Amino acid sequence: MAGIVLHQAIVMFILILVGAICFKTKILSKETVNQISGLVLKIVNPIVILMAYQKEYKPELVKNLGLTFLLSGIAFFVAMAVSYLGIKNKEGRETVIERFSSIYSNCGFMGIPLVMAMFDYDGVFYLTAFLTVFNALVWSHGVMQMSGEKSLKSLGKVLRSPAIIAIILGMILFFLQIELPSILAETLEEIGSLNTPLAMIVAGATIIQTNLLEVFKKPRIFYISFLKLICIPVICIILFKLFPFEKTVEMTVLAAVAAPSATICTMQCLQYNRNAAYASELFGVTTLFSIGTMPLMMILYEFFS
Repeated sequence: MAGIVLHQAIVMFILILVGAICFKTKILSKETVNQISGLVLKIVNPIVILMAYQKEYKPELVKNLGLTFLLSGIAFFVAMAVSYLGIKNKEGRETVIERFSSIYSNCGFMGIPLVMAMFDYDGVFYLTAFLTVFNALVWSHGVMQMSGEKSLKSLGKVLRSPAIIAIILGMILFFLQIELPSILAETLEEIGSLNTPLAMIVAGATIIQTNLLEVFKKPRIFYISFLKLICIPVICIILFKLFPFEKTVEMTVLAAVAAPSATICTMQCLQYNRNAAYASELFGVTTLFSIGTMPLMMILYEFFS
């Protein structure tokens, strides 16, 4: 498994380089990158999720899906505890952005390609549980932190999220055992295959827009990256070993937790007039480091196993 993860990490790194080169050579513009990002989030990712539910009903799958919800809740509890204990609220510090970036991961963009490489659609099937918890929290707790308001008005956006719509539709098809026509299924599979290359190209084009030489002079960013990419996943690995579950479930949740900071942090900063540039720097650095740390966490998990 470690070899598969390392192989996928190298593939993802090369695709990120392609994205960076395309942006630097002006093949891709900032507007185009944003449009491709929207395509991945609103079309390609949901299709991958939907197709993950096109499988034969088995009680074991349903049981493991429920366990994934449980482990996802535990993982987010760990992330919140670490971020609130490790990131103190001080004047002049972007505490909200740092906590948001530590808690919420790019589980769709980076998690799906890695999980697909490890477990194919079975992994994505379980990952939908993590994505559901992620969306519920990011549009409630996350928005309240960014806006400073204790209101749940944004929670309605959870149900309108393309990923959640795909999960609900997929579950209906799964539990009713409705199989899509072969020509439609094949078409959707072709679209879903775009997920990894497009997501990584967007990541590379986004990272290259950050002045990494200046960013690397900020020790605070390294500290937040350590919390996000090392500390939180390691604590999750220890907890998973204390309360062992199905290996596929544990590694799927771990892959989602170990992913870099969520791109939605930058979008929320723009929405609520916070420091979007700092959020982009955290995203860029954690994405770059995650190419090494995500395989490392998987290898560490297998070592403890």
